[in-house]
Amino acid sequence: MKTWRALAAAAALSLALAGCGGGAGESDNKLTVWLMDGSAPDVLIDELNKEFEQTHPGMKVDYQIQQWNGIQDRLTTALTSNDPPDVIELGNSQTAQFSSEGTLLDLTADAEGMNKSQWVPALAESGAWEGKQYAVPFYAANRVFVYNKELFQQAGITQPPTNRDELLATITKLEQKHGGDPDFQSLYLPGQSWYALLSFIWDSGGDLAVRDGANYQGALDTPGAREGVEFYQQLVKTSATSAPADTDEAEPQQAEVYAKGKVAMMIALPWEVQTAAKTNPQIAELSGAFPIPSKHPGKTAPVFLGGSTLAIPAGSADAAAAKDWLRLLTSQKYQTEIADSGVVPGASQDTSSLEKSPVSAAMAVASRDGKVPPAVPQWAAIESGQNPLKDMMTAVLTGQKSVVDATMEANDKITKALAGNN
Repeated sequence: MKTWRALAAAAALSLALAGCGGGAGESDNKLTVWLMDGSAPDVLIDELNKEFEQTHPGMKVDYQIQQWNGIQDRLTTALTSNDPPDVIELGNSQTAQFSSEGTLLDLTADAEGMNKSQWVPALAESGAWEGKQYAVPFYAANRVFVYNKELFQQAGITQPPTNRDELLATITKLEQKHGGDPDFQSLYLPGQSWYALLSFIWDSGGDLAVRDGANYQGALDTPGAREGVEFYQQLVKTSATSAPADTDEAEPQQAEVYAKGKVAMMIALPWEVQTAAKTNPQIAELSGAFPIPSKHPGKTAPVFLGGSTLAIPAGSADAAAAKDWLRLLTSQKYQTEIADSGVVPGASQDTSSLEKSPVSAAMAVASRDGKVPPAVPQWAAIESGQNPLKDMMTAVLTGQKSVVDATMEANDKITKALAGNN
């Protein structure tokens, strides 16, 4: 995201701030809501805003769609201004930073009225700071194995794999059947897909970091974490993927590679199938999905639960109305509509709507064991900066470093980045 900053971010900032509500404590009968591009269907938000306005005569919702590119800087500026928005969406890894800075309203006393009993645990955790709740879950999504059913059938594979050994055997069968085609890939797996790597690390009993007193320290230099890295390395070698070792799934967009119909599997978010279908409409019907297999029979691997939370800036001029807006969104009516859009609703345990699609159904199953990185302010900088996990993965896959040396180096960087988080 940081590669697009410069003039575009500055221009977006001036435009976005120009549309904010009145100064703190000065209600202007306008509720300013910032949500991110693609987070919720327009029809859902339009319906919600209409219902809100009907129950709040004279108040209008100023709904503004923001872009993820440069959002950290825009939020920082907006939250410390005299006229912040009234409701904001935060990436779950960003929430701790803003919570710790005192720029978000404490919602602890309001949580029960926002469907707290149904919150997705991992998102609830990311919205909490020092025993208080500063943000409520919005939605979640996690990665699954997306596969081409036709390529599987041609290789005589009738059931998707349910554990690691079966996954490796599936790759072998696919290679035996289709390996003669130079454009074929049994598994498209970029070298820096660290969100996917986390599943194998967690499944192996490892972790990114563990609490050490008041702080966190890296945990990549442990047997479990190294086993996860080694299995990722094994997948790359077994599949002979041609995906670059020095970029992630966005460069190139793996959905565009999958759309060509020569990739049997990829580890992806559910909506990447629809992205692929824009290029190749047939690919949607050809696609199935299954949770990331575990090393333990009968289980699925833990998954990185990405997603967003919703918060009210401490300087909101209409905090009471903002809470009403959040109560409406977290009601079962709108949580069901969120699920209908193809993502895991943040404030509802009912994911039955996701069963309409085989891809979103697999996501719902896997999400039950969702996890997140440490909910501390420093983690956002690790993700958005020179991510040591990405450097580690490239070093291992290109043979520049051994797994032991690469994990030790990445572990040291994470420990230093997380030092003093309290």
